[in-house]
Amino acid sequence: MSSPSLEALKTRLEALFEGRLRALVVDRGEISITIASTDVLAVAGVLRDDAELRFDTLVDLCGVDYMNFGNAAHEGLRCAAVSHLLSVQNNLRLRLKVFAPDDDFPVVPSLTTVWPSAGWYEREAFDLYGIVFEGHNDLRRILTDYGFVGHPFRKDFPISGYVEMRYDPDQQRVIYQPVSIEPRENVPRVVREDGYGVGRN
Repeated sequence: MSSPSLEALKTRLEALFEGRLRALVVDRGEISITIASTDVLAVAGVLRDDAELRFDTLVDLCGVDYMNFGNAAHEGLRCAAVSHLLSVQNNLRLRLKVFAPDDDFPVVPSLTTVWPSAGWYEREAFDLYGIVFEGHNDLRRILTDYGFVGHPFRKDFPISGYVEMRYDPDQQRVIYQPVSIEPRENVPRVVREDGYGVGRN
């Protein structure tokens, strides 16, 4: 059962963004809305400035790879940026989701002009998922090395990676080289002694 404030928030969002909401989901006492990437900056500005909403704080922003989401094939676009918003004044929370329209080169608008705190979160999502935030003034890797190849949180990224880094004593420097680990399948094996389980209660 949802609270009156949650119902009021749902009604306000539907009234403000009629025709722009791709989805509105109420689950576990929270609301998630999905907006097209072309509308996200305008919607974000209203979420921050509307007197009944006042989502003045971006608590978190993360990337999501929906390939095989929930152990099943996902229908629709693959990469999304998900923002978690807080209205301190109205004691409300909201999840804002925007999908990148191109799976091969995911690009969504940067939210740094609306919530400056998005800057480092967007760098993290770029680094780990390869989502490009258009309009970000310093979009570069933040967690992996500058020479890192690929984006390690994508579901098609190999467990062993593409390259490995090691110190070469002959060159007296750190070098990158192709991964030398041979891929293998781990098959669990059960070894039991003779007579296991016989005559036991």
